[in-house]
Amino acid sequence: MYKKLLFLSICFSGLLQSQTTQVMNVISQATYYDGYAATVSDPVPAGLIRLSNTRYARKLTDAELNSFKAKIAMRVTIGALCDNYDRLGSVYLAMIPKNQPTYTMTDVNVKRIEVGRYITPFMNKNRSPLEVPYTYDLSNLYNVFHDTTLRAAYDMYMELDVFGVPYAAQTQVSGCTGRIDVFSGTLSFFSTDTGATSSDQNTLTPILTYSTLNNYNNTDVPGETVRIVNFNLPNPVTNARFYVISTPHGANSGGEEYVRRQNYTYIDDVQMLTYTPGGISCEPYRVYNTQGNGIYGTVPKTLNEWTSWNNWCPGNSVPIRGFTMPNLAAGNHTLKHTIPTAVFNQQQGDVFLSVYMQGKSNATLDVKDIKTTDVSIYPNPTSDFINIRSKEDVISISIFSVDGKKLAENYKENRIDISAYPSGVYFLNIVLKGGINFKHKIIKK
Repeated sequence: MYKKLLFLSICFSGLLQSQTTQVMNVISQATYYDGYAATVSDPVPAGLIRLSNTRYARKLTDAELNSFKAKIAMRVTIGALCDNYDRLGSVYLAMIPKNQPTYTMTDVNVKRIEVGRYITPFMNKNRSPLEVPYTYDLSNLYNVFHDTTLRAAYDMYMELDVFGVPYAAQTQVSGCTGRIDVFSGTLSFFSTDTGATSSDQNTLTPILTYSTLNNYNNTDVPGETVRIVNFNLPNPVTNARFYVISTPHGANSGGEEYVRRQNYTYIDDVQMLTYTPGGISCEPYRVYNTQGNGIYGTVPKTLNEWTSWNNWCPGNSVPIRGFTMPNLAAGNHTLKHTIPTAVFNQQQGDVFLSVYMQGKSNATLDVKDIKTTDVSIYPNPTSDFINIRSKEDVISISIFSVDGKKLAENYKENRIDISAYPSGVYFLNIVLKGGINFKHKIIKK
């Protein structure tokens, strides 16, 4: 892991220092405020939109979009103000209908993907270092920034989200009494053509964006930690690359952020990605944690001590995981992400999950062609009824045996009775209003 971190550091350092590098400052030292307070009325930095206390956005100009080169590095720099705890923050690419002058966080016309996530350190604004950098390889977005079809339909904005809460710092950090400014945030891009070849991906499919997941009030299968989403592709896609960002959160004793669990991602019931978060040493990030805390403590920990429990490191970026499918047919597909052993002690904590897909299609594809629908299918396993919950009306539910024989079909009902069938594996074919059609595996107890 140390060798990998060193290699990435050398690569990005070379890119950032290269004389042929294009540098773009999108957001510069913007001040962020208490994420739980009413939106402040302080002046908004020139060129930015304040979407909330925790998020600013800026539109990328045509000249800026044209200037991106094939190898792209993104840097987030967080500065210490009046929050001294570890928080989740994110960067989003937001696609806004062309020439719409402004927008809100809840605007249904916005197509948004999360392109980077990070964990703020325990910072004290009176102790150096006062800033922490996070760097990401976003070369996969080169074609998105240059795609003429997308740019004809959408303006592209970058959003930097910096969540913070000042209450502890108001009493623990000198100079923070009564203040609600929590962090400063800077977002920059560096790009070069040196040693890089641009990809030919021309599709972009937002699937999940910072979706909250747990097993008690935010799950698609009651009692389990499962997120299911159906997405429709109007054309076949080759070299479909899926990007997955996930972090467990919840700091109560035994909370999920302290317990390493295996995660599984499926496409159409085929397991595509298996991973356990964390498992690295957090020592390289100790320098940024200038406020005393129980995670880093006062003395260095061994690699075994870190990897026995840590899901992530305060002061580090969250890994962007992924997988590639050589061919993905046109039509409906189902993505499922599950953490089977998650407990969520005392019903506290969440997993925050983002997924998007890029690939190559022979047809021009606009993100507005993509349909995504959250569907709950429960309970599974079951001894009698399977229920379907979706914002779209259920047109029909069919049940098939493993050998493909249709056993039963219900119309315009959101449940089907399988009590008469032997224990084993079955498949549902579910048709929703609007032409959404997908299959799902169930188990009869």
